[in-house]
Amino acid sequence: MILPEVKNTTVTLSYLIDQSVLGNRKMQEQLYLKFATPMFYVCLRYVKHAQDAEDILQEGFIKVFKNLSNFKNEGSFEGWVRTTMIRTALSYLRDHKKHTKHQEPDDTIKDRKSNVFDRLQEKDILHHITRLPEGCKNIFILHAIEGYNHREIAGILGCSEGTCKSQFYRSRGRLQQMLAQSL
Repeated sequence: MILPEVKNTTVTLSYLIDQSVLGNRKMQEQLYLKFATPMFYVCLRYVKHAQDAEDILQEGFIKVFKNLSNFKNEGSFEGWVRTTMIRTALSYLRDHKKHTKHQEPDDTIKDRKSNVFDRLQEKDILHHITRLPEGCKNIFILHAIEGYNHREIAGILGCSEGTCKSQFYRSRGRLQQMLAQSL
């Protein structure tokens, strides 16, 4: 269940954060409402089902409120929350890895004269991204969608920068194959 964003312009983000750290439930609720919808869509990029994204969102906000006093007002608060959601999603995927199975795509690419993206909508592309194998999918999302560089991704995932680069290029190739096959 996604709630609408708070439209109250008289309360600043800094005030919401300060009051939330002090345990003010109304301010915590407003902070949640302000970021729930965009963070839900961040979570949804990592899983196939909205229910799983909601679980990640809830778990992520528990972590946000638990660690809110650690936010140092350096950089964007939304970026800090986004990073928490991404890490929560990756943790969720690691914990649920044994329950997911992936079907590997063919190694052949069909030649297309027109650009694949001309005929697909964003939701179709995101659907195919969620079908990538876990490691490839996570690196692809972190780099292509979230905008992290390979060094940052390596730090988040605990792997080498070279592994991130090779997984990204492998995922990009697999995504191209899936998109070409769907046309």
